[in-house]
Formats: sequence, C-alpha cells, structure tokens
Amino acid sequence: MSFLSKLFGGGSGADEPDLETRISRLEVEAANADAGHRGVSLNRAGDLALQADQPERGVALYGRAIDAYLEDQHLDAARGVANKIVRVHPEAVRTLCTLTWLDLAARHMATALLHLRDYVSAAKRSGHEDLAVDQIHHMAQLAPFGEFLGAAADALDQLDRPEIAEEVREWRTGEPSPYVLNDEHELAEACMRAATAVAARGDD
Repeated sequence: MSFLSKLFGGGSGADEPDLETRISRLEVEAANADAGHRGVSLNRAGDLALQADQPERGVALYGRAIDAYLEDQHLDAARGVANKIVRVHPEAVRTLCTLTWLDLAARHMATALLHLRDYVSAAKRSGHEDLAVDQIHHMAQLAPFGEFLGAAADALDQLDRPEIAEEVREWRTGEPSPYVLNDEHELAEACMRAATAVAARGDD
C-alpha cells in the first residue's frame, strides 16, 4: 500500500484480518470466555460466515452458540440465535423443535404456536415424524396452556397419531396431564432441559 493510500485510508484492506483469522479468533475467544459469554463470540462468528456467503458454516456456528447459551441458561439469547438459523434454513427441524421448547419456557404462546406449526411441517417433509410425535407429546405433558394443548392435539393428528391426539385433548377438557407444570419456574427449567437435549442431538 502506498504512502498516500495509507494517509487517506485507501487501498485494498490487506492489513485487515481475513475471514478465517477472524472466525478462529472468535472461536478461541469463546473457548476461553467465562460462563455466560461463550455464546456471544460464536454468534458473531456465525454472522461473519453468513456475511461471507457461507450459510452452512454460519448455521453450524449458530448451533454451537445456541448450545453455549443453553448451557449458560440464557434463554432469550438462545431463542434469538435459533431464529437466525430458521431464517437461513427454514427446514431446520431440530432448531424448530428447540424454538418451540424455548417459547414454552418463556411463555411466548403466539410464537410457540407458529413454531409448532412449522416444526410439524418440516418434520413431515424430512421424515422425522416419530421424533416430532415424541417431542410434541412431551410438550403437551408439561404445558398448562389450553391453547397450546389444542394446537398440539391438532399437530398429532397431522402426524397420524390420533390416539395420542385424543389423550392430549382429554388433558385440555378433563383431568390434566399428571406431569403438568403450573409453576412458572419449574416449567421454564423443564423446557430448558428439553431444549438442551434436542440441541445436543446434532445437526438436522
């Protein structure tokens, strides 16, 4: 770079760290970060990969950020990164399941219903119906929300499990599930554990 280019800020930016260096630094930063801050660096690394038109790499880094946020119990941050994955990869079955659990943990019913719908659609298209049935049934066992139970029953019908759907409808109109969690904190903790277990399964 010439003297004049340096003086006036021109040039090709060769002195800037390249993508690999920047992402590697963020990964090292995440590995050395205190609990509660690991996800921040991985989230930034995912953003860099996405900006460099590397969506698969970005999604993988975002997945690691979600895992870190969940381990550190940063619910809202995990939800935010999961939403980034869904924008990049709308068929991300595992992420949609994780998001539905996190919505329930946060008691965000409107988004829980939307993500449940998208989760069922993605599971059917990708052949993950059996796993979706297990997850939705588990959600219905814990959730104290009548609106969600109705949607879960409809989802189970769409997944060709009418007998389980009928059980869920009975929890809504009659005796509740023996596992229902009415306490806000108990529900949040149980949903976080479930979301962490889903996230730990790996890629969709």
